Amino acid sequence: MAGPWLIAGMTDYRALDVWKLAHSLTVSVYRTTAAYPSDERFGLVAQTRRAATSIPSNIAEGAGRFSDRDNRRFLAIAAGSVNETEYQLLLAKELGYLDPSAWENLSGDLSRVRSMLIRLRQWLADD
Repeated sequence: MAGPWLIAGMTDYRALDVWKLAHSLTVSVYRTTAAYPSDERFGLVAQTRRAATSIPSNIAEGAGRFSDRDNRRFLAIAAGSVNETEYQLLLAKELGYLDPSAWENLSGDLSRVRSMLIRLRQWLADD
């Protein structure tokens, strides 16, 4: 996943596989939440979108930091946002706003992003 090109403050975050998946997931969350009831527009829709957007945003911000320690901190924040997004999508499924098959797909992507974030943080800690 990561390699020697991953140097603090010098990374093109768009080259990171974890960012690519997180970005794709965020686009999917935006499309999925567009079908939620209109009375959730300022509630669950907005909160879920903010949490999902936080994942690739924090990966990008961390990649632009000048120390691996700072980068790891932003990756940890991104991981927290993965959990927040996952819960909000679970709630939407339980409320009947999200189709169970859509939940399975999004949940699977979230699990993959979480695993990739953990591996990237460990790789940065080993250097």
